[in-house]
Amino acid sequence: MIVVLRPHTSPKGIEEVIAEISRLGYEPAPVHGATQTIIAAIGDETTHQTLESLTALPQVERVLRVQKRYKLASRESHPEPTVVRVGDLEIGGGKFVLMAGPCSVESEEQLLETARRVRQVGASVLRGGAYKPRTSPYEFQGLGKEGLRLLELARAETGLKIITEVLSERDVEHVSASADILQIGARNAQNFQLLIECARSGRPVLLKRGMSERIEEWLLAAEYILAHGNPNVMLCERGIRTFETYTRNTLDLAAVAIAKRESHLPVIVDPSQGCGRADLVAELCKGAVALGADGLLIEVHPNPAEAVSDGQQQVDFESFGRLVEGIKPFVAASGRSL
Repeated sequence: MIVVLRPHTSPKGIEEVIAEISRLGYEPAPVHGATQTIIAAIGDETTHQTLESLTALPQVERVLRVQKRYKLASRESHPEPTVVRVGDLEIGGGKFVLMAGPCSVESEEQLLETARRVRQVGASVLRGGAYKPRTSPYEFQGLGKEGLRLLELARAETGLKIITEVLSERDVEHVSASADILQIGARNAQNFQLLIECARSGRPVLLKRGMSERIEEWLLAAEYILAHGNPNVMLCERGIRTFETYTRNTLDLAAVAIAKRESHLPVIVDPSQGCGRADLVAELCKGAVALGADGLLIEVHPNPAEAVSDGQQQVDFESFGRLVEGIKPFVAASGRSL
């Protein structure tokens, strides 16, 4: 870390800071300028106490980090991209992955019909919410364990892998018994005990970005899973809340490029939640592919107008087919295949 002192700090004030840096376990290396002194604090920032508390001293102007706080998630610790393996499916390698299905599991007919159609078009993973976090307690909350049974039924028939959201620590064990991938939603993006419990399940985890979460906080949330022994983590950009009202959320495609640069983890984009409008999903998918995303998580429904949740952002089968055809040139240009 770098400790920057205020201009014209007295020798006594400098020595006070040097002594405090040493006490906290770092080796101080002062550099004296004409009017200002900086002190390099040499040591591992991940194992030593932070020096940011030194700003409480009147002669300290600011403290700067050198190492990234998300050590395990950073490219510095893992230069090669991580490939997450879900059975025989690889996510993060040369194959671009499509995850598609309804926002909510509503019925056997709805789910099986969707599973068959998205598989025909090229999806490898079936998404579907058995448990649904809803803003209002009076809205559809999902079918729960019955929804998980239907997801298992769809997997048995189609061979698609299953991704579904887990809402609480008490659900991790039984959701893990059905799902191939655990999804942590935006509302739970910093529910650290849930992150730890999902890590311990051993299942691959797709971590959505919180709706007001900074990129560093998103990567630090992934660090919780990695630090508890689960290397199979995927980041998911799903839009953030801004002042804009034209769309439900603002899909932050810049975050995709930053996450690919800063981290070795696969990055998935959810354009459905990202904008909340079915008519914009296809264009956002093209942008996500062009920026290097490793896959897409798309909401698909047999009849969006009859959906019990978020029908306005789900595409129908015909639209999904056109969407997949539309992104194929972008996938090929990025050197990958569907």
